[in-house]
Amino acid sequence: MIGLILLPANAYWVASMEMIRFSAPTTISLFFNCVFELVVLSLINSVVVRVKPRWALSQGELLLIYAMLAVGTALCGHDMIQILIPMLAGPAYLSDSSNRWQSLFAGVYPKWLTLQDPASATDFFHGNSTLYTARHMHAWAVPVIAWTLFLVVLLFVLQCINTILRKQWTDNERLAFPLVRLPLEITSNFVGGSGGLALYRNKIFWIGFAIAALIDIVNSINYYHPNVPPILVPGQGITYFTFDGTTFPKPWNAIGRIPVSYYPFMIGLGMLMPIDFLFSLWFFYLFWKLQAVTVVAAAWDADPRMPYANYQAFGAYVFFCVSSIYLARHYLKDVFRKALGLPSPADDSGEPLGYRSAVLGMLGGASVLIGFSIYLGMQWWIAILFFVIYFGLAVAITRMRAEMGAPIHDLHNTGPDWLISDVAGTRSLTPQDLGVFSLFFFLNRAYRSHPMPVQLEAFKMADVSGRRGELRRWFWVLLLAGAVGALSAMWAMLHLTYQFGAAGKSNLVGMRAYSTESWNRLATWISQPRAANSSLIVAIAAGFLFAAFLGFMRVRLAAFPFHPLAYAVSSSYQIQFIWMPFLIAWLIKTVLLRYGGVKTYQAALPFFYGLMLGQFCEGSLINIWGISTGAPTYQFW
Repeated sequence: MIGLILLPANAYWVASMEMIRFSAPTTISLFFNCVFELVVLSLINSVVVRVKPRWALSQGELLLIYAMLAVGTALCGHDMIQILIPMLAGPAYLSDSSNRWQSLFAGVYPKWLTLQDPASATDFFHGNSTLYTARHMHAWAVPVIAWTLFLVVLLFVLQCINTILRKQWTDNERLAFPLVRLPLEITSNFVGGSGGLALYRNKIFWIGFAIAALIDIVNSINYYHPNVPPILVPGQGITYFTFDGTTFPKPWNAIGRIPVSYYPFMIGLGMLMPIDFLFSLWFFYLFWKLQAVTVVAAAWDADPRMPYANYQAFGAYVFFCVSSIYLARHYLKDVFRKALGLPSPADDSGEPLGYRSAVLGMLGGASVLIGFSIYLGMQWWIAILFFVIYFGLAVAITRMRAEMGAPIHDLHNTGPDWLISDVAGTRSLTPQDLGVFSLFFFLNRAYRSHPMPVQLEAFKMADVSGRRGELRRWFWVLLLAGAVGALSAMWAMLHLTYQFGAAGKSNLVGMRAYSTESWNRLATWISQPRAANSSLIVAIAAGFLFAAFLGFMRVRLAAFPFHPLAYAVSSSYQIQFIWMPFLIAWLIKTVLLRYGGVKTYQAALPFFYGLMLGQFCEGSLINIWGISTGAPTYQFW
């Protein structure tokens, strides 16, 4: 009940941060808003423990609330419902004689899934209005209900896949799940629990906390009083080294810009990750820059997308998905035998669902999604291929988070809609295929706030906190949180946009851009059909094979420093802002382990937890104050 009550407030906070102010908690894997909310709940609970112990929450209950809020945050995130709502409103407001959307899109996709009332669309974009009129509520009712049901089915399928893979990744392979360590530390220490590092009594923790908080406090003062010197960190102090054509001639100008930042919380987060992964993250970021230089030097840049970094990364994601399934092949064989009622050693008594229910749920839910896509106009084989690619990427992303705690996994403009249309060519697809691709754009613009890894991390926290026997209840509570979270996110987005206007006050990207991206792409597809592009297949194959080579060498050579996962994620947009903090974390962790050993590293961890919580807590408080007063504030991320 606490989690359900908090979901609307959490959605309002996330939407306000990301769409009204320039702060983006959902662009990284660890959502700082959820961590802050967990800290507040844990501190309140520590008081309740002393005053009324019977009313206090256990560690598992606190973590369940955290998991529910994380699912809601993922749905309200930068690459989910924040894209969906303005996208649905775009055609009704922006169609005119110059873009010819009205004629181009005729019969291409079912209009009932988008906003149809021009007056409601005008108020949506202009603002100074309210959602709470009969006209606006009626105009949005069908799209909101339809897309909420779609997302609930999608979440159900993802949870069924997680149920099938949970035991293999958590118990058999014992993956590290680095991103759950901070929530576990918070709930085992701030509420008087047993074990852990007793963070709140550790002086090193408070030193790290004070340093991170002080940096943001100084920068917040500088935001209002520029005569106070800022500390050169994110937001106000990112330094850009730009390789332009004037200072650096061809081919070196292909490097573009290299941002240098020093996010304290990112340094702390990096300390929870393996050294080879940390090294590979910043190394492959520079490696991709070198690829761009090589392409220009060899005059291969007739196509400006060369060297197709996003599709090379897609090939590496495919390798990660395929290799994960291959490693689990014997386990999966036992699971499917169990599901079919055949003799099998697989034990599903402690799983979120029985294996038969999970397999049937996965297949049944996927069939619903595919059938819905066919009903909308997509060819049956395109619909199957679309969701095979989507769920394959989801498995790869979830594995990345579970094994290494991948801090980013955006993979911009490389989802199944982009892949199929680019590789096969839009000439080989029907306008209805392309129209449904455009409706599903919000799922595939990028994958920064993907819900599937959040679900599996919730199951891991249930296991560690002694709630493994309650996994089946957690399964349905998380699905309920997804339904309420989706509705809450849509409400928050609509409430704020009718107040401020989608074409008015917004962040740097802007909701107007989200309202046009998908439809501009569809108009280009229809008016300028393209042939198949075999070069992209070569790029995908190159990415797959290079990642396979890196994986092979890691198995053969114990000291091999390059990780295939880092090769996959370091090609993304988001890496430019975090490569330097991970370089710093790699240096610190290397020194600690080499000269102090594991004990020294473990003793130093509270300092880095302090860096994370200091920035998360201070930054969240300033953000909440700014939202409640309407004042502009410094944003640490």
